[in-house]
Amino acid sequence: MSGKNNPKADNSAIKDPEDWVTGDEPMTGPQESYLGTLAREAGEEAPEELTKAEASEKIEELQGKTGRGKKATAKKKAS
Repeated sequence: MSGKNNPKADNSAIKDPEDWVTGDEPMTGPQESYLGTLAREAGEEAPEELTKAEASEKIEELQGKTGRGKKATAKKKAS
């Protein structure tokens, strides 16, 4: 069954970053770039030398502060 037609399939694919097999590897270039953008918008210093999992968690945190991302969009719709 396709994930497009089954919302539960989409949710089951979401893993906690702490459970990622590659979560302890260095963050990717795109993560580093996006973190820099979000940190600048949030008035914070861009973090350096994070793992993929740490970067993902920091991205979610900064998205909440800046109003970017899925979670921020969902909050706007609920208002």
